[in-house]
Amino acid sequence: MADTMGHSATATRNTSVALGFCLLAIAPQIFEFIWSIGTIFGWGVGRGPATVVISHATALLVGAPGALFGALGGDTKKASSDVMLALIYSYPLFAVAIVTVFMTIRSAQDYVGGVILMALALFALWASSDLQGMRGFSFGAGTAPRMFGGLLVALSAGIALTGLLAEGAALAHYSWRGPMFVMASILFFALAIRPLGLVVSAFVSFLIAALGSHETRWLEAAIVGACLTLGCALLFPYVLGLPMPMFPRFLIQ
Repeated sequence: MADTMGHSATATRNTSVALGFCLLAIAPQIFEFIWSIGTIFGWGVGRGPATVVISHATALLVGAPGALFGALGGDTKKASSDVMLALIYSYPLFAVAIVTVFMTIRSAQDYVGGVILMALALFALWASSDLQGMRGFSFGAGTAPRMFGGLLVALSAGIALTGLLAEGAALAHYSWRGPMFVMASILFFALAIRPLGLVVSAFVSFLIAALGSHETRWLEAAIVGACLTLGCALLFPYVLGLPMPMFPRFLIQ
């Protein structure tokens, strides 16, 4: 009975890890969908939410399989960016998630870490897939990303394989508060810089990032944020000469 319970617990953990990998496989699509919501309010540029959902769903379910079978049949027609994202990034991670369900993970820390590194490498390969030198033996701007991305895929696969073959540490507890608020501050700055300007966006972004720590002292955080905002207001438009809006659009108009 103990063996049965142990096997059940392992299967449950594997299923949770596999579901996490499936979520990782569609993380870029989810991010673009969240980003596209801002276009409804005039924040940023890009496709609308409905277009994003339809395009990625079509690419995952129809476009990527069609391009894959077409390539096997000798079709050299260039696929769209959404289809390439599914082929280069999402499908390999879905395959890893399926394999994970049936494997015995001896070192969860090595296995999960290796797969996450692999995801970063695959995303880099997709992001640079349109650069010259990414295919064949031609040299160009994409040669280095292809070499380093391929090398990172191989190394991360080796790390993940170590997690299956050798005993090691389990997954440690990880606090999401800090990374979550830091990413939220970056996303807010990217969406708010045009309508709200550099001064407001930089200061509010710093305060959002400060929420990531329980030890934040808000008076000190406000003073530091004001100093950093002043530095950014002097650095970007005047020292570097970047044409960035300084104040909210409605105040200027």
